[in-house]
Amino acid sequence: MKMKMPFYNAYKNNIITNIINKSLISLPTPNNLSFMWNFGSIMGLFLLIQIISGLMLTMHYCPNENLAFYSIIHILKDIDKGWLLRNIHMNGASFYFLIMYMHIGRNIYYMCYSSNKTWNIGVTILILSMATAFMGYILPWGQMSFWGATVITNLLSAIPYMGTTIVEWIWGGFAINNATLNRFFTFHFIMPFIILFFVLMHLLFLHINGSNNPLGINDKNMKIPFHPYYSIKDLLGFMIILLIFFYFIYQNPYFFSDPDNFIEANSMNTPIHIKPEWYFLFAYSILRTISNKLGGVIALLMSLLILFIMPLMLNNQLKTNKFYFMNQMYFWFFINNFMLLTWLGIQPIEYPFKSLSYIFTMTYFSFYILNPILFKLWDKMIFNK
Repeated sequence: MKMKMPFYNAYKNNIITNIINKSLISLPTPNNLSFMWNFGSIMGLFLLIQIISGLMLTMHYCPNENLAFYSIIHILKDIDKGWLLRNIHMNGASFYFLIMYMHIGRNIYYMCYSSNKTWNIGVTILILSMATAFMGYILPWGQMSFWGATVITNLLSAIPYMGTTIVEWIWGGFAINNATLNRFFTFHFIMPFIILFFVLMHLLFLHINGSNNPLGINDKNMKIPFHPYYSIKDLLGFMIILLIFFYFIYQNPYFFSDPDNFIEANSMNTPIHIKPEWYFLFAYSILRTISNKLGGVIALLMSLLILFIMPLMLNNQLKTNKFYFMNQMYFWFFINNFMLLTWLGIQPIEYPFKSLSYIFTMTYFSFYILNPILFKLWDKMIFNK
């Protein structure tokens, strides 16, 4: 056995070397990728930042309704560099979602959803990330955390017949309590590792199918090795985004936070305006648009699940948006619509904000229906079909 071990180790090392070589170093990559293709690797960087900083925070956090709020204060004031760890984790979530939305926007613009499995796994990562972020937002046990959790979990009561039972089962009682906090902390700890598994699957299918490019042309003669051309480009992207990230951490760490979350959770005192974190506001605005509770929940779910139908509606000849002028205009209209929905999510439910929410909700969903129709019209004009 001792004689065989060196050969086994050499064989094992050779396999690992081949995997790294084929997946990162000599991976054939289109030679015309722009900086818009940096967002995927930047998302991976921020996922690792969140996992590492979160793991360190769990060593000092106490998931108890009487101690959770004060354990955050303890981390900020008493733990060496605890304020830095907390600010990295808190702002890292915002940057993670900002980069994710930009990544999805780029994929829509250049029609990267033509790769079904890669796209569907990516949408699954988005939904899992939103669930993880929601559970993490509750952990500081501030006023907005408590009431945000109460409002969002109450949405499940809209499910016919068994909605109330499901809500009470999730809460572990008849209201948000210590059992709820413990459960959310547990799932918030586990979910990032599940997301990491899906990220690896996402990369696997991406490498099998290959990356799209601005011209939408899949030609073997137009490909170059990933390293050193794109590894250096990704490194530059890391440096730029980290400079912006640490500017916010050191200069304005609570830019994305709500002031009400600096008040300890109190079930007897409801904030005037209950709202989630900014990266949920577009969906929250769609939810508030529908007056019927069940209808609002369905609209909220559809605002995310509708992304799964995009590969099914791809019926154009060119696999890029670069040559479709009307679709480019419509895409930027959709991006502005998304930002306005986010802004409307923090406004009170009154005129004119309620009327605007109706309009922008309709245009949000219409994009996924009208965009393929516009592509088909352009195809007829370009290819005379």
